[in-house]
Amino acid sequence: MAVTLDGQNLTLEHVVAVARGGEAVAVAAASYEEMRRSRAWVEDLAEGRRVGPGGEPLVVYGINTGFGSLARVHIPFEQVRELMRNLIRSHAAGIGPSVDADAARAMVLLRANALTRGASGCRPALVDLLVGLLNAGITPVIPSRGSCGSSGDLAPLSHLGLIVSHAVDDPDEETGSAWVDGELVSGREALARRGLVPLTLGPKEGLAINNGAQLTTAIAALAAYDAERLVLLAEVAAAMSIEALRGVTRAFHPAVHALRPYAGALACAANLRRLLDGSGLTDTVPGKVQDAYSLRCTPTVLGAARDTLAHTGSQIRVELNAVTDNPVICLDADEDDAFSAGLFHGEPVGIAADVMKIAVAELASLSERRLFRLTTGNLSARLPASLRRDDRPGVGLFGLQTTAAALVSENKSLAWPASVDSLPTCEDQEDHVAMSTTAARRAGEVVGNARAVIAIELLCAARALRYRLDAEPGVSLGRGTRAALDVLESGLRDDDEAVPSERVTEVLALMGEHTLIDAVEAAAGRLLRVGESP
Repeated sequence: MAVTLDGQNLTLEHVVAVARGGEAVAVAAASYEEMRRSRAWVEDLAEGRRVGPGGEPLVVYGINTGFGSLARVHIPFEQVRELMRNLIRSHAAGIGPSVDADAARAMVLLRANALTRGASGCRPALVDLLVGLLNAGITPVIPSRGSCGSSGDLAPLSHLGLIVSHAVDDPDEETGSAWVDGELVSGREALARRGLVPLTLGPKEGLAINNGAQLTTAIAALAAYDAERLVLLAEVAAAMSIEALRGVTRAFHPAVHALRPYAGALACAANLRRLLDGSGLTDTVPGKVQDAYSLRCTPTVLGAARDTLAHTGSQIRVELNAVTDNPVICLDADEDDAFSAGLFHGEPVGIAADVMKIAVAELASLSERRLFRLTTGNLSARLPASLRRDDRPGVGLFGLQTTAAALVSENKSLAWPASVDSLPTCEDQEDHVAMSTTAARRAGEVVGNARAVIAIELLCAARALRYRLDAEPGVSLGRGTRAALDVLESGLRDDDEAVPSERVTEVLALMGEHTLIDAVEAAAGRLLRVGESP
C-alpha cells in the first residue's frame, strides 16, 4: 500500500520505505482542499485583492517583496513569476559530492509532506509533481555541501527546484540533474522520460520549494532509524563478548538497575539477561566477582545511548510532519493571515543530530574495548592471542581491532557538535544559522562507522565462542547468543577463502537484512526497542 501524505502522520518507517524500498506515495484527499484554500489566499494577495486597514495593497514577505535583506523591496505582480524562478536559480549554489540516493528521495518526500499541510500557499500541482518524481523513480542529484541549515536547506532544495520548475520552451536553461533508469541525465530529460511536466512557478512557490530543513531532516531521519536498530545489534554483540569472556552477570540483575532506574539501562540489562539465558560460560570463573567496565557497565553506557536516541528520535519525528517555510499561511488563526516566522531554522534537528552522534560514538567506543579484550591474550580469559587459529599460521584477527580503533577515533572528530557554530549570511539578515545539515551528515557517518565496529565485534565474538565450544564440547550458550552464532557461522565463508574486510562485509549484510535480529528473537524472544522499558 502507498504511503499517504497529509502532513501529520509520516513516520520514520514510512521514510525508509519510500527512500530505500521504493514504496509508492499518494496524497490524502483532504490535503488538496487545504492546499487550495491557502493557494487562493496567496493569489488574491499577489493580484492586489487583499488590502491593509487604509485600503493600501497588503504587503507580505516573499509573495510581493524581495527576499532576505531585500524584504523591503516591493515586487510588481507581473514580475513575481520571474522572481520565483530567479530565487531558485540564485540559491542552487551547492557543491561537493551528491548525497546518497536514499537521502535525496527522503528529502523530496519530506518537502512534499510539509506542503500538504496547506500552510505554504502553493498549488497542489507542485506536490503532485514531487510525488511524481518519487513514484517514477527519478532521483534528483543534490550536492551535499552548501547549506547552513537556515533558512533551511536553501541550496539543496533549490537544486530540486531546478528540476521541477524549469521553462519548457527554453532548451538552454539549467534544469539540474537526476538519476533515472540507472542513468544520469538532465532534469529536463528525466521528466520527459516519465511524461512529467515542469511547473512555471507562481507567487510564493519558489519559497515553498526551497525554504525548509528537509535535507537535514532526511539525513538525520535515516541515521536515527539505523541508530535505533544498531542498539539491538550492539547488545547482541555485547552479550556474545561477555559470554566468550566468561563474564559475571550479576551486574545485569534487575534489582541493581532499579536503584538507578534509567529506562535505557533497565531495557539494556533486560535484553542482556534474555540473550544470555541458559549460558554455561558466564559466571564460571572461580573467585571472579566483577568484570572490567567495558563488560560490567554495558547497561549503563548503552542505556545512556538508548535514552539519548529516544530523545533525538522524538525530535526528528516531530520534524517529519512540520511546516518549515516562510511565510506561513494560517487560515484558522484569529483572522486569515500570513505570518513571517522562523520555522525553517534547522536547530531542533541539528542539535538532535549532534547529540545522536555522541550517543552512537560511545556505543562504538564501548564495543571496541570489548573486542580489544577478545583479541588480547592476557585479558581474554585464556582465549588464544588475536583469536588466532591453532591449525594454521597467521596473526588471527589482530588487524580488525586496529580497524575498529581507527573508526572509533574518527568518530571522536565527527562528534564535535556542528550546531554550536554560526556564521552570519545574507547581509546579516540571517545572523544566526544552525549548521544543521553538517550535523546530520556527520551523524550519518558516525552511524556508518559504528555499524562497522559492531560488525567487527560480532565477528570476533563469534570466533571466540567457537573456540570455547571446541574446547569444551557440550557446553551450552545463551539462547540468544547461540542463535546469533549460528547465523554468523552459516553466513560466513571459511577463513581460508576471505580476507578480514570481506568477512566484515558479510557480517554487515546479515545485520542490514535483519537476519541476525530475527533469528535471535525467534530463539530468545522479543528484545526491547529504543524507547521501551521492561
